[in-house]
Amino acid sequence: MSKHPLFDTSDVDRWIGVPIGGGEILEDIHVNDIRRWAQAMQNPNPLHYDKDWAAGSRFGRIIAPQSFTVNCTWGHGAEPAIQGVVPGTHMLFGGDEWWFFGPRIAPGDTFRNDKMLFDYTVRDTAFAGPTIFSRGDTSYWNQRGELVAKQRSTSIRYLAEEAQKRVKEEEKVDPVWSDDDLARVEEEKMDYYKSFLDLGHEKRLFVRKGDKLARRVIGPHTTQTFTSEWRAYLFTIWGASNYDMASSSTERAGWLPEMTKDFEGGKVDPSRTDGLYTGPSRGHTIPKYAQLIGMPRGYGYGASMGAWFIDYVANWAGEWGFVRHSDMRYRGPALTGDVTYLDGEVTEIDHDHREGLLARVTVRMTSQRGSRLADGTAEVLLPRE
Repeated sequence: MSKHPLFDTSDVDRWIGVPIGGGEILEDIHVNDIRRWAQAMQNPNPLHYDKDWAAGSRFGRIIAPQSFTVNCTWGHGAEPAIQGVVPGTHMLFGGDEWWFFGPRIAPGDTFRNDKMLFDYTVRDTAFAGPTIFSRGDTSYWNQRGELVAKQRSTSIRYLAEEAQKRVKEEEKVDPVWSDDDLARVEEEKMDYYKSFLDLGHEKRLFVRKGDKLARRVIGPHTTQTFTSEWRAYLFTIWGASNYDMASSSTERAGWLPEMTKDFEGGKVDPSRTDGLYTGPSRGHTIPKYAQLIGMPRGYGYGASMGAWFIDYVANWAGEWGFVRHSDMRYRGPALTGDVTYLDGEVTEIDHDHREGLLARVTVRMTSQRGSRLADGTAEVLLPRE
């Protein structure tokens, strides 16, 4: 593995290839967990919240979007990529690669997970200088012993003190949107929602290389929207998951004191350990702590960016489509006050796949300023007829 004189990664080395425990969700998935997820991810696809509409679908009931899979473990799949103690560091999501194997998630399902740190490297970045890029795998097994999906998550671990020095003062202030601009954003959202509602329960046929997906618009992001996202993750609910600190080092990865959970106090008040008020996630919604770890202001969750991407492609595919594989690289954060745009295009089609038509879709995620937030690809299985 690549080393750097400012990092002692010896404790990271000992976790590579070692199965870890960590945490899992204790109870079965409830239909309202799915509804809450769709709501938090701003994804008004009625298949995931409307009982009557879903009854007329091929599934006959509400099912979870494929993006919900990341919600079926402790730590939204990033846990195995944050192993080993590196003092003075914080982390951001660097990307997620997914392999989906067929089973859909429905109310009543339960999950167990296999987790392991896969590898890491150290490189210099403009954002924070020396940076650890580590990848960890999480497999999702349901109560029938079926492998639902495998996730390979990339974490970016960096020295918070170094990142602080590189924050630009002008970026600490939220942009101001006029009423006309906000009205235009809302109109764009409605155009996107209609694009998949118009498909309804029909199959998406006659797909061609070069087809453009309808633009998806999310935002402006606020403390409220980020909080809604966080509270939709099941592991943030008091008592909803277990966590074994002996078999995972995520909670003692070298976080700054201000970003460390209060486990002793949490025995009395669980909010001290749920991350949002005390702990590593408080920077997402509190500017003071965002700037402490090198972000200019409140910023979004990488796992949510991954969900936006998967939902975007899956909504286009419709209920008869299925995302087989996706690989999204995150380049920059979604900040409070910003709007996120997703633009996709069909770049390749395999007409000879044994299970149907396999479309390759390329997606780019940008802000209203044109900054690149993420880009990636997905392989989507569609019906031939």
